Amino acid sequence: MQQQISLEQITRRVLEKKGDVSYNEAVELAKYPDKDLLCAAANHIREKFCGNELDTCSIINARSGMCGEDCKWCAQSASHDTGIETYPIKSADEVFDCAVQNDIKGVKRFSMVTSGLRVEKNEMEKFCEIYKRIHEKTGLNLCASMGLIGREEMLMLKEAGVTRYECNLETASSFFPQLCTTHTSEEKKATLRLALECGMEICSGGIIGMGESMEQRVELACELRELGVKSVPINILNPIKGSALENAKPLSDEEILTTMAILRFILPDAFIRFAGGRINMSENLQKKALQSGINASLVGSLLTTPGSNINKDYEMFKAVGYDCGKKRLNIRSGVFSLFVNSLLISLEKSHIYG
Repeated sequence: MQQQISLEQITRRVLEKKGDVSYNEAVELAKYPDKDLLCAAANHIREKFCGNELDTCSIINARSGMCGEDCKWCAQSASHDTGIETYPIKSADEVFDCAVQNDIKGVKRFSMVTSGLRVEKNEMEKFCEIYKRIHEKTGLNLCASMGLIGREEMLMLKEAGVTRYECNLETASSFFPQLCTTHTSEEKKATLRLALECGMEICSGGIIGMGESMEQRVELACELRELGVKSVPINILNPIKGSALENAKPLSDEEILTTMAILRFILPDAFIRFAGGRINMSENLQKKALQSGINASLVGSLLTTPGSNINKDYEMFKAVGYDCGKKRLNIRSGVFSLFVNSLLISLEKSHIYG
């Protein structure tokens, strides 16, 4: 009975903005026996602070593979033989076309993601030209995920129209050294702080199912809160053959839902975002997660693993009660009207995006 009272008290305190959930409280909440009640409380918190808006974003793998870092989870590390496609930079037209397709489908945000420790200035100039084109011709909000870049590169992105920088902490600082030895959690945090200093919003989350404990997931959430992160992508490890974690044990449905709920208690007003690994969740489990703290989603293609069908995603989100704010067309320049109409017809016929 005391446990139930504790859940009620903590939920009320969060709803009334009378104090953050501490690390120790979150660890205890994760042990709460009635998981349905825990998830319902998390959903109540989401409704209070975020309403029914669901934020969508899409990414493109703008530079693939050939990475010198030794991250155990990653298919793009040169330390692993995963058979992925590798290339130094995607063509400007291919990236732009992908952005337009996502804009037509009503996706709110679009990001280029690059492999490697960081993008250097000479490469950044090429990426910024692509961003400027997307910014001028679409209504997409632009994000970037290009590693541990410096101030000059960060400001170049901002000048090109990028408003949010993404750098995943991936896991708790206490566990990160067991997964990667070529860079540190502190370097990632420094990059996020730099983005804030440059006037950017920040996005950061992690991967669950890499052998970390629930306590370490709580630790990660508390670190994200301390940084002021309001967009939190949560990946569920999709073990890639040839990577160091290819034999990782999958998480149970209950563990996934409990993690999402605890994240919501710690980050009550954040966009907690479905990211990689959702493809392996049943639709029923996805719907439960959307009522346990999740209120944002990565949609469409991913980096090196299959993504989702955007139209089907919208149907699911709406069925659970979310407002996706879907717009049919958001192209700024009238010059592109004929191009967009023909592209839309082509996409509809091919069923690539619906």
